[in-house]
Amino acid sequence: KMYVESFISEIALLYTVKYRSRTDIAAAILKSATVENGAGMTRIMYNAFLSFNQIKEYLSLLASSGLLEYHEGNRKYKTTPKGKHFLKLYENVDELLKTVPHSK
Repeated sequence: KMYVESFISEIALLYTVKYRSRTDIAAAILKSATVENGAGMTRIMYNAFLSFNQIKEYLSLLASSGLLEYHEGNRKYKTTPKGKHFLKLYENVDELLKTVPHSK
């Protein structure tokens, strides 16, 4: 029952997610990979609501930019200190944008 409720809430979230920029997607991936032991590709893919092809592209881009690192031993991705700095800046900008009145 708990699984069904979780699944339904994820589906509802998908319908409320509007257009996301590449920056928004990158931030979602980096946030998923900030856990202590890192996160596998499938976990990140589900957390960021991306397809397999999309996640492969983003993981490659973020790793080559030094924001994300891949650990072969446990096959997990982990956000680097540079990636954490990016996330902090992203969250600050996001907070600032929430204070700006939206025009109709």
